[in-house]
Amino acid sequence: MNDGDVSKQIQQMIRFIRQEAEEKANEISISAEEEFNIEKLQLVEAEKKKLRQEYERKAKQVEVRKKIEYSMQLNTSRIRFLQAQDDVVNSMKESASKELLRASSNNKAYKKLLKALIIQCLLRLQEPVVLLRCREVDQKLVQSVLDEAKRAYAEKAGVASPAITLDNRVYLPPPPKGVDSHEPSCSGGVVAASQDGKIVCENTLDARLDVVFRQKLPEIRKRLLGNMQT
Repeated sequence: MNDGDVSKQIQQMIRFIRQEAEEKANEISISAEEEFNIEKLQLVEAEKKKLRQEYERKAKQVEVRKKIEYSMQLNTSRIRFLQAQDDVVNSMKESASKELLRASSNNKAYKKLLKALIIQCLLRLQEPVVLLRCREVDQKLVQSVLDEAKRAYAEKAGVASPAITLDNRVYLPPPPKGVDSHEPSCSGGVVAASQDGKIVCENTLDARLDVVFRQKLPEIRKRLLGNMQT
């Protein structure tokens, strides 16, 4: 093989190596670009995911705040509504208490009422000896109906007339002095007790009003709710 052939083969080998090198470099460049694009896409997707998560987190925070605010407003409204109900109920009870004062102003009607209240006490106690208390202003009126009350009780219960002692040392509180008075007061009625004091029947007008109000309170509130809704 002469020098020309050797030179020719060398040139062919150089071109082959150069071509392979260029192809390899091209493959590397394409691979690098693909890896870059994949990595860029992954970074973009990661950022998108992060943004979505941040948005969802903030959206949840806003939703939670809205629910809290709504709950607070609802509770405030309920408290105001219940307060308004209580104000109306207390106003009704106060008006009823004022009306009770008129009960004792009619002497004939109040005398009849006292007799009925004493009979109720005796029927509840079922005791042979009873201590009876009333307001000092009612003492004479109560004394005047005691015998009738004892007879009526004896007939109803089918027992002997009880011995009733009208307490002339300890009295029930006096009538209210005024609307805004905070002193102990009693609108009328009586309190009866067994001889040993273990059994007590409070049959004052104030106590009766409290009992009626407790019993009727659900119905009153229901009617108030209906009126407020309409």
